[in-house]
Amino acid sequence: MLFEDLPLSEDILDALYDMHFETCTPIQEQCIPPLLQGRDVIGIAQTGTGKTAAYLLPLLTRLQREEHPVDAVNILVMAPTRELARQIDQALEGFGYYMQPRGVAIYGGNDGIRYETERKALSQGADIVIATPGRLLTHIDLGTLDLSRTTHLVLDEADRMLDMGFSDDILRIVSQMPKQGRQTVLFSATMPEKIRQLARTIMNNPVEVRIAVSKPAEGIEQRVYICRERDKDYILRRIFEDQRPERVILFASKKTKVKELHILLKRAGFNIEAMHSDLDQHERDQVMLRFKAGQIDILAATDIVSRGIDIDDVTMVINYDCPREAEDYVHRIGRTARAGRRGQALTLVGESDMPALHKIEKLLEKQVPRAPLPDGLQPPTADEIKKQQAYGRTRGRKRAGFQGRRKKRGNDAQKRNKKEPRK
Repeated sequence: MLFEDLPLSEDILDALYDMHFETCTPIQEQCIPPLLQGRDVIGIAQTGTGKTAAYLLPLLTRLQREEHPVDAVNILVMAPTRELARQIDQALEGFGYYMQPRGVAIYGGNDGIRYETERKALSQGADIVIATPGRLLTHIDLGTLDLSRTTHLVLDEADRMLDMGFSDDILRIVSQMPKQGRQTVLFSATMPEKIRQLARTIMNNPVEVRIAVSKPAEGIEQRVYICRERDKDYILRRIFEDQRPERVILFASKKTKVKELHILLKRAGFNIEAMHSDLDQHERDQVMLRFKAGQIDILAATDIVSRGIDIDDVTMVINYDCPREAEDYVHRIGRTARAGRRGQALTLVGESDMPALHKIEKLLEKQVPRAPLPDGLQPPTADEIKKQQAYGRTRGRKRAGFQGRRKKRGNDAQKRNKKEPRK
């Protein structure tokens, strides 16, 4: 379907023409019509399918055609990371070129000058605000953001936000918005039960659009090392000794592990930098610019880099651990072999990673080739794998119980404070 076949604003169509966008992607073709009709929509699609345009184009069209208060925030787009928020803001500039909507991007990691700029912009009202949950709550708590008249809400990469622990924050933010007459859009790469529960809580009879997850590009050579967890660091060094690292992304699921790998490989003489949520925005920008310029050989990162970040010429992706969701594996290794190029994707699979590997191979509908371990190393035995998985289940139950008790204590404390106000 062509964009001009959809009832979009003429200003939007002119901008798309200038940007050489003619044909809709499947997610755009299926999401734009119901969004133009005012329906709530759940879009299940991976990064790179055009989901940003799938919600921005119809919402900007509605913004132009319908009356909205000029002193209110009309559209709120929430994203899990600063990088994605900035990317959405850049897309808004292109799609809204002839409309000139009043857009404000707010996210953490900035100095006081940027915060003051955000505060002034929000006080005047905005057609669209693009924000990360933490920064959004800061403005709400300080009284610089009023969402009581916000009529459109978009949750982009909702699964990632929930994985990062923003569930309660999202519900608190949504509670500040009108319950009636609000259009809610939720995009996610996966559809676990926690996303369905969120949708039932905040959405009204949504249209569900599901685009099948694409398989990894044919140009990616995939291999896994079935190893003991304690041998991963040694295997990693051997990989880089056997093949000089150049434009490599090294993924780990936790920022603490990213920091450890950064120190480990830096001491071993490798040209490596780290990318994680503890860096401020300026530091992140500098790391990304240096990596894109070829000044850094290895970028150690959390999944903050796995979605929505365009980095060309990545020759190798290494998963220090298996991502728990199979779709995240596809996102990670999709950073290499772009635009018809070839690349390698290596995954270190320890004892506790085996269930995740089975999920990945089920999604891929094939077994990922096994790489031989360096001389002197042995794969874990079946008993070791079983013991580690049993330990993981026990630890998970204990952690869930601890979190439940901590939440109960917090609720009890709130009740006591209400009943017994301090004198």
